[in-house]
Amino acid sequence: MLVELTIRRTAGEPSPNSPVDGIRILALLPKQWRKDLRHVTGEIAIRVQTDEKITDAQIRAEVTSILTNPEVSDWELVTCHPLTNGRPETKDETS
Repeated sequence: MLVELTIRRTAGEPSPNSPVDGIRILALLPKQWRKDLRHVTGEIAIRVQTDEKITDAQIRAEVTSILTNPEVSDWELVTCHPLTNGRPETKDETS
């Protein structure tokens, strides 16, 4: 499963363009997940790919739990979008 996570600061000043918080969050994610820090401008976007049969709901739950860690507890998960070929999944509305 390939998903894009959007994470934002819950309180305080917006984060400058420093990737430090994004790198902290990456380090806390499961080691078996492939991770890519996409950008850091007020919000953090991370693409995660898992090999195992895991749902986006399970990924969301894992990331939400990780964000309770004191090092990154001032961040919250905003979205967890499944991606297909690097793009958000869409439903076929022509049927």
